[in-house]
Amino acid sequence: MLVVDDEEDVAEAYALKLRDEYETEIAYGGEQALEKAGDHVAAVLLDRRMPDIHGDDVLVEFRDRGYDFPVIMVTAVDPDLNILEMDFDDYLCKPVDKDTLLSTLDQHVDTPGSDPRLDEFFQLLSKLSVLEAERTPSELEDDEEFNRLKREAVELSNELRESMDDFEEVVETYRSLERGSGRSL
Repeated sequence: MLVVDDEEDVAEAYALKLRDEYETEIAYGGEQALEKAGDHVAAVLLDRRMPDIHGDDVLVEFRDRGYDFPVIMVTAVDPDLNILEMDFDDYLCKPVDKDTLLSTLDQHVDTPGSDPRLDEFFQLLSKLSVLEAERTPSELEDDEEFNRLKREAVELSNELRESMDDFEEVVETYRSLERGSGRSL
């Protein structure tokens, strides 16, 4: 687990919250994150606003390098429609408690036999939920990309409902986390 935040106290607090469940490494900024990233990393908690390299740019570089580990944005930056195009796995708004961190990571860190479509669904649901919680319906209703992703999430949820006996339970657990409104699909 790689915890990335330019505020040392914040990074160390998150690492401390995770230490019983995950082996953690800390990067105090984007540059260190890029140096420490590798195939050994199970997941990344990534701050967006950092002075050396912005978290959005670090995320792009991770993906350009071919890293497919889950990236959970943990940030105080209010999300805007630009997050629809970002390739993160989840988005949590600071402050984040220990239970939310652990539950979020448990949902995204690879588990044997998990359906990759479920990961894709959670990525979509995270973006949509955060935006619905932070933006007004009038700001979202005319956005073509938001509406396209919403339709895609509905289609994917219908497919998963048919193939997973516990889909509703899994989604309910996901929605119980403090990340957004979790409006129903």
